[in-house]
Amino acid sequence: MPFDLSKVLFVATGNLIDPIPMALRDRMEIIQVPGYTQREKVEIGKRFLIPKQMENHGLKPKNIVFTDEAMTELVQAYTHEAGVRNLEREIANIMRKVARTVAEGRKAKTVIDVKKLLDVLGPPRFEYGELEPEDQIGSATGLVVTEVGGDVVAIEVTRMDGKEDFILTGQLGEVMRESARAGLSWIRSHAAELGISPETFEKQTLHIHVPAGATPKDGPSAGITMATAMVSAYTGIPVRRDLVMTGEITLRGRVLPIGGLKSKILAAHLSGARIAVIPRKNEKDLRDIPDEIRKQIKIVLADSMDQVLETALRRRPKPLPATPKTATHEPGRKDEPEAETPIRRPNFPPDQPTVVV
Repeated sequence: MPFDLSKVLFVATGNLIDPIPMALRDRMEIIQVPGYTQREKVEIGKRFLIPKQMENHGLKPKNIVFTDEAMTELVQAYTHEAGVRNLEREIANIMRKVARTVAEGRKAKTVIDVKKLLDVLGPPRFEYGELEPEDQIGSATGLVVTEVGGDVVAIEVTRMDGKEDFILTGQLGEVMRESARAGLSWIRSHAAELGISPETFEKQTLHIHVPAGATPKDGPSAGITMATAMVSAYTGIPVRRDLVMTGEITLRGRVLPIGGLKSKILAAHLSGARIAVIPRKNEKDLRDIPDEIRKQIKIVLADSMDQVLETALRRRPKPLPATPKTATHEPGRKDEPEAETPIRRPNFPPDQPTVVV
């Protein structure tokens, strides 16, 4: 039956914007809602989720109490999300087990600390500390955005003898593959400045792997991370273990802006990173980063790959020595080359044109 939709407002939600077709996205007004910080999740849990679940399970403050350390561990090790939906589920799981002990006659208050979480919820399910334990050659850490918020990912590069095509593994999308090739092209065009012999590209090939292999990945924001890992593999210079980066790379080595900066910086903070390299054009997005996080992590703005490598590598690559110029011969010297024999050109008949190749 006919119905007038001219006054109807449709509201839709989603975790990822990329799968939405461009024609449909152009007809939408996009409202970005960034994820919560760790401190915000802890406060939401203490002020709202715990009282709500306590009432739902018939408990009172005299029956259960959460320590601050337990709430932080609950957020970091038992949930992996941008919001607090799973955090509320885990709190409800704890409340159910405590409610059972109360129904069985327990009168003492149950204190939920880190040790009690292991007994009630089992071993931790997630780890944010994914940074390398020490500086590595051919390994750099990038920042990505997933459906559950920001995350850090290690990009590994190794060299092998043999002339083969570029090897890329880890379920990489086409955009990410193109970023890797753009990074390699920039490295080859600046090989002398980076101290890389041109013969290296002819005799060896690169293998780039992005864990976890079972998770599809795509997007241009890992361009400078892959390029940094490749430079490290070619030069043998390690990359700082406490540094993360994000940014798109061009053939000229420019660093282009990316999206989801707040989620990425939050992930960098949770991973324990001390330095984050971001495109300079994303400086305007730093106002969305909480002050408490900006005080604990150093933000480096970069316009070019030269600035990225200067910050990420433990030392600067040593350029190759300049190629010596060909010696000139003065007339009368013994080493003067003999005069060239004039080229005999065939005599073509007058009616045939002479073609010089």
